[in-house]
Amino acid sequence: MAQTVQVAGPAPDRTESGPAPGRPRRAGSRFRAGPYLLIIPTVAIIAALILYPIGQLVWMSFHKIGSREARGLEPAENVGLENFRTVLGDGFFWKVLANTVASAAAMVVLTLVLGTLVGLLLQRLGRKMSLLVSAGALLAWATPAISAAIVYKWLFTPGGGIVPWFLDALPDRLAGTGWNDYNWFGSPGTTYFVLVLCVVWQGFPFIAVSVLAGLRSVPGELYEAAQVDGAGPWRTFWQITFPLLRPVFLVLTVLSIIWDFKIFTQLYFLSGGTANRDSFNLSMYAYSAAVAFPAKYGLGGAIALILTVILLIFTGFYVRVMVKQGEVA
Repeated sequence: MAQTVQVAGPAPDRTESGPAPGRPRRAGSRFRAGPYLLIIPTVAIIAALILYPIGQLVWMSFHKIGSREARGLEPAENVGLENFRTVLGDGFFWKVLANTVASAAAMVVLTLVLGTLVGLLLQRLGRKMSLLVSAGALLAWATPAISAAIVYKWLFTPGGGIVPWFLDALPDRLAGTGWNDYNWFGSPGTTYFVLVLCVVWQGFPFIAVSVLAGLRSVPGELYEAAQVDGAGPWRTFWQITFPLLRPVFLVLTVLSIIWDFKIFTQLYFLSGGTANRDSFNLSMYAYSAAVAFPAKYGLGGAIALILTVILLIFTGFYVRVMVKQGEVA
């Protein structure tokens, strides 16, 4: 039988602009405006709601602005770093910063511990009971901040609150006497005690539900193996649960720090406004400096900018964690 011999032709010219036969055409470097046009509304909203206020805050912090300047009756005077020197050189600022850090640390620790314990409890409950308890706990998380503050103000009100009445009803050897007339909001220590309780009560349900979601992603075989090895609950948590949920706990910790560092509404209501300066945190300090008479919006802006920078540091850390976990492209 005769065989047909095919003679190979010349090799295709690789210098030609067209792609080689049989190969997919590479995406060109031509600029495509379509995707960018689609995100313009989102960028515009972010700029209007976030970037513009931050820009105004930065501008205010470098100017001397009173009530007349705010109303446009007089031009604002550029004072450079004078507002920041005034704030950082005031010993009261560092006291307020200490109040903020101490209260935020207590809130974060207690919220994480209580939320984790409730999350572990929800995992052990049946499906229906777990759903019922989760829904009940989330009601606290969904409660507006001012509503929660009103409730806790009423709970600790002297002469009519449930807590003073309960403590006064206890035997003297357990709680002492005079609680029914004790003013819980007369000193910074007791004011922050009530504030921490209020914030933790509102914050732990989110931690609990997040921990529960993480626990349900852990293979059950690991817990069965630990049970066979005779590991108790404490050892099981630190050797299995915590290492596997470390990214979840890290994100929840950063978010809690950001939220609790800028508490304002609850503290403002519980402390009775700006009269008790010893109970200030950074948010209250910035507000008081801005609205006091005479108004010093530039000074308040400088304090608020310092708080914003602190929060941006934690936010940057949070984004970095998200990127490492692959949740942000």
